[in-house]
Amino acid sequence: MSGGTDTDLLVVGAGACGLAAAIAAHDAGIQVAVVEKLDRPGGNSSLSTGSVPGAGSRYQREAGIEDSPDRMVADLQAVAGPHDADPLTRLMAAQSAPLVEWLIDGLGARMRLITEYRHVGHSVPRLHAPNSRRGQDLVDDLLRFVAERGIPLAVGNPVEDLLVEDGAVVGARIGGEPIRAGKLLLSTNGFAGDRDLVRRWCPEIAGAEYFGARGSTGEAVRWGERVGAALGNMAAYQGYAAVAYPQGSLLSWTTVEKGGILVGADGRRFGNEDAGYSGYAPVVMGQGEFAWAVYDRRIHDVAMLEEEYAEMAAMGGVRWGGTAEAVATAAGVDPAGLAATVAAYNAAAAGRRDDPFGRTHFNLAPLTGELGIVKVKPGLFHTQGGLMVDDHARVLRPDGTPVPNLFAGGGAAAGISGREGAGGYASGNGLLTALGLGRIAGLRAAEEVRARR
Repeated sequence: MSGGTDTDLLVVGAGACGLAAAIAAHDAGIQVAVVEKLDRPGGNSSLSTGSVPGAGSRYQREAGIEDSPDRMVADLQAVAGPHDADPLTRLMAAQSAPLVEWLIDGLGARMRLITEYRHVGHSVPRLHAPNSRRGQDLVDDLLRFVAERGIPLAVGNPVEDLLVEDGAVVGARIGGEPIRAGKLLLSTNGFAGDRDLVRRWCPEIAGAEYFGARGSTGEAVRWGERVGAALGNMAAYQGYAAVAYPQGSLLSWTTVEKGGILVGADGRRFGNEDAGYSGYAPVVMGQGEFAWAVYDRRIHDVAMLEEEYAEMAAMGGVRWGGTAEAVATAAGVDPAGLAATVAAYNAAAAGRRDDPFGRTHFNLAPLTGELGIVKVKPGLFHTQGGLMVDDHARVLRPDGTPVPNLFAGGGAAAGISGREGAGGYASGNGLLTALGLGRIAGLRAAEEVRARR
């Protein structure tokens, strides 16, 4: 520990970003402490599917999948377009394979390459996730690694403000007491849980219900603004087009990606589902409070491989009918409208006509046999804008110089999902920047601390 400080690195926020940073910094030889304002760690990472892209990982090579960071950059840029953090996209792609190999081989995380289905925004299978597709399993692994190392983790300890001296961050105030640190990492997630900040930066989605973690209330943005940090991609966010109602769990987008459709109360489709679960969220919100996902037994069987979907189905979330009219009647949707919609959609999926909304990915469609239907609503999950950081996860001022001793990652940092809206989000973007920047911040903080000894 450096002289005059209570810890070498203070990590603020115990989601995937903060936990990864703490592990990396500890293993690099410095003292670390983690504080979390809520009574349990995990944040949005616990609510995710635990999916992390790794372009060119050894698991891809073993599966015969050709991939590279350049291909991943091209995929992400095709989805997100140019944005404020383009260099971060390239950094994350380059770090993605070493990151998942560190998690699985280096630490022992219970993850594997997912090859059963294509993920939004990726041209090849490159997401690595727990078998359960539950982020909580990944968080539990990270918490175990933290405990094994004896890293202090204090829950129920909200940071009240940063300690700043001569423009440099020197710690934080917790419970009225100053805690001095050589370096500080903001891993507090974004601001989706603060309605005022959402209305300010992401008005498009401000009316949607928030389904993310309670702790995502924007402290990093407020603190960052006060210390003169630059902000980027503030209007970007991740939505989800299909949260099962009233169960409150995510309806797996596998049901749509594999060939399912979304319809309104009139039984009619209202857009191109190829936009993905995030990009399609504002479209769903624009057509009404609720929508209904429709698919067949074959698609259902694929989705049943995912625990969250299986639990939703076991709770009665899926209604079944032998015809479009029957399943529509069971769900309270217009029977004639749904019958006409399924017929037209199946004709497009079979190549007999163009899809009127421009959909081109049909996978297992046309829909056949017994049909399932799930009532859903769109929601906001997390924001994608935040503090601008460099290749070492150091927080930057508008002139490009770093704020001394301050790091940021995950939802606290500007993300790689475009400049605005939900359409730039590719599967795994959130956890990639959380774990990736967390690890980078931990290693860089350790390097700077050791250099001062």
